Amino acid sequence: MKETARIDKWLWAARIYKTRSIAADACKNGRVTVGGVNRKPSYMIKRGDVVSVKKAPITYSFEVLDCIEQRVGAKMLFAVYKNVTDPKQYELLEMSRISGFVDRARGTGRPTKKERRALDAFVDPAMFGFEDEDWEEEE
Repeated sequence: MKETARIDKWLWAARIYKTRSIAADACKNGRVTVGGVNRKPSYMIKRGDVVSVKKAPITYSFEVLDCIEQRVGAKMLFAVYKNVTDPKQYELLEMSRISGFVDRARGTGRPTKKERRALDAFVDPAMFGFEDEDWEEEE
């Protein structure tokens, strides 16, 4: 077991990024931090470091358990890192998924069938204070 590893290689080997070049670009563009400090792709991480990765709209945090530079199978990842992401970040992710249907960008066209169904499920008549009995009485 190695004591240190390059952060770009570790991010690729831990399957956080699909390719090493994408991991290196993320480091260069300030989306990867260790201990709250932006790091270059050549930064050497060690066991116990907490790596934060910004993938819009949330920031994932991983504790390094093993310093690897060779890609391992997905079933072996539990020995490589521990996900220590704040649960509030996942709530933020869920809220952005829900609001993505409501705040459509101008000029993106009509919603797809799937998006329309999600909108209908989200914008429920009960949400506006109407009950099913109220609708039946009017008819």
